[in-house]
Amino acid sequence: MAQQPLVLFVDDEEDLCTLMQMMLSRMGIETHVAYRLSQARKMLSEHQYDVCFTDLNLPDGNGLELVEEISQQYPQLPVAVLTAYGNMDIAIAALKAGAFDFVSKPIKQTHLEQLLQKALNKPLQQAQQEDALEQRMLIGQSLPIQQLRVTLNKIARSQAPVFITGESGTGKEVVANLVHRLSNRNEGPFIAINCGAIPTDLLESELFGHKKGSFTGATQDKQGLIQSAHGGSLFLDEIAELPLNMQVKLLRAVQEKSIRPIGSETEIDVDFRVISASHQDLESLVQQGKFRQDLFFRIHVMDLVLPPLRERGQDILILAQHFIQKVSREWEIPAKALTPRAKEFLLAQYYPGNVRELRNIIERAITLSDEDYIDVQHLQSAPLRRSVQMQTPSVDQMLTTSSELTLSSKKLPDEGLELYLENIEKEILLNALNITHWNRTLAAKKLGMSFRSLRYRLKKFGLDTDE
Repeated sequence: MAQQPLVLFVDDEEDLCTLMQMMLSRMGIETHVAYRLSQARKMLSEHQYDVCFTDLNLPDGNGLELVEEISQQYPQLPVAVLTAYGNMDIAIAALKAGAFDFVSKPIKQTHLEQLLQKALNKPLQQAQQEDALEQRMLIGQSLPIQQLRVTLNKIARSQAPVFITGESGTGKEVVANLVHRLSNRNEGPFIAINCGAIPTDLLESELFGHKKGSFTGATQDKQGLIQSAHGGSLFLDEIAELPLNMQVKLLRAVQEKSIRPIGSETEIDVDFRVISASHQDLESLVQQGKFRQDLFFRIHVMDLVLPPLRERGQDILILAQHFIQKVSREWEIPAKALTPRAKEFLLAQYYPGNVRELRNIIERAITLSDEDYIDVQHLQSAPLRRSVQMQTPSVDQMLTTSSELTLSSKKLPDEGLELYLENIEKEILLNALNITHWNRTLAAKKLGMSFRSLRYRLKKFGLDTDE
């Protein structure tokens, strides 16, 4: 039989303490009460608690002191703070100090039950399971990645909002998913939304849902993505793309933990942890009036900064080997080895597209190599980028670059003129596609040809990914 959970409740209001003991007793939870900080400290040293609740205003000190002490001395103990209704500044300060979550007074039983459910559902146990998950999802051994793992473990124990920043392609969604899977919400859903990918006129319906008949085309009730995240985590990628009117509605949903679908007269309680990300500077957008300051402070509680790939040293080769193995398994072909020259080449690149760009380079290299190895010429089909300022070369420049690359390895066309020219044409096409991130419409425009003509050439060289 499972042991009865034990909770420490710290508050100087005796009536509230008695009420909480009764509420928790009905839930099968035993409660110890402390009316002062000194009393709470003594009880913490004598008992092993599963959860702690503390008020912030106590006769002999501030509850934030207790939050900080528990965070340092009892890091596995979830502590939730009690705040006055709507006092978000204090709640955010408590989360930054290490609180697991907060509960507004007067305490709603539904919110209390949701919090306890999460607090008593322990995250993945520290040792092997956690390490295995991190190693599998966060590949690399560089110092920035090791520091990121330490921060992740601290953040995962909390219910606080997380803000992830980093250049495009650094793996923000992967890290958001890892935060979710390391947390005590891991049994709930992980809902990822790209805020810039949803048309503005559909945004409110997609996020909050709608009732049948609430607008033209609403032929049935629809559950919004926020409600779909109930019990789990909501990842809002590129949150800077949200229009200001949606920022207001999101702020209310995050603060009140409730939403109102379009056309509904009632609110729906939703329990979710918000994780957001952007490659843009939100503070600068706040100053420009393009992002609400109150929402910025609400989502900017726990920070995760993802390092660019160029700062991760040998991780580049570890990731390259990982992608070679992964792609080879998916394509059911033997894995190819990187030559020493290929490794030097990969380590020398700037990678404005970061991990995503590296994977694309490896995939194309595997496609281009007819050998059991990958050498520099297989990697050079990708554009060489050594600075953040990317300039798009003209077709003539691409032809010159392509010819130079080919002639550097073959001064004379031993394979015959026709095949030699075909190889140059193929390399020009690949360069154009790489520059436009494989947007074929844009590539055709830059090459000065019709989309149909480009499609014909891609089919000719077996590069049509739609087939």
